[in-house]
Amino acid sequence: MKPRDNILNTQVDGLVEAVLTQEEQEALTPGIVIELLKEGNARFSSGEVTLRNHKEQVRKAAKGQFPKAIVLSCVDSRVPVEDVFDRGIGDMFVARVAGNFVNADILGSMEFACKVSGAKVVLVMGHEHCGAVKGAIDQVELGNITGMLRKIQPAVASCSDYGGERSSANPGYVNLVAEKNVQLNLDRIRKESPILRDMEAAGKIKIVGAMYNMDSGEVVFMDAPPRR
Repeated sequence: MKPRDNILNTQVDGLVEAVLTQEEQEALTPGIVIELLKEGNARFSSGEVTLRNHKEQVRKAAKGQFPKAIVLSCVDSRVPVEDVFDRGIGDMFVARVAGNFVNADILGSMEFACKVSGAKVVLVMGHEHCGAVKGAIDQVELGNITGMLRKIQPAVASCSDYGGERSSANPGYVNLVAEKNVQLNLDRIRKESPILRDMEAAGKIKIVGAMYNMDSGEVVFMDAPPRR
């Protein structure tokens, strides 16, 4: 056996091998899940991430999944969603599209995650310095990107009374539009998905927004509309 094989087969204190069971998922509340996400992000941003045996988790998750949450994120390669929340295999659903906006397919995926598979939280997460938001601000026209960016235009329009420079070169403005885009998509989820709206009203799930800080790795949950 090679030295590296010896290391891999040595039991490591704190190594996580289990995946979430149905019983464990059912015992969670939406509030607990949000706290777990916050705690995981605190570990990620401080560099103290959980050690996981992914090979073992793959085997244990093969026959079923009972995730805690579904996260809608931008496709930005600098925002690795599972890592950001220090989560492993089977812990969460992740949907990604440039500009983190909802459409019928994403709404259907969210309904599957919550109504069918028992997830307790729907999280829409934007991020600083978002290229898709900058493209929407600049009204970029390029292939299918043109139609995609139209989905973000409502957030740009809603920030028309911003007092500073309304340009993609202004980070403050870009981040404001990104925050507003998260808020508008939370509204769309509640408006366009009666299933999720009713589940939230019954206390079965929470629908929340957040912004990812590209410099610190911190996720800031949005408890109120963004300030101007």
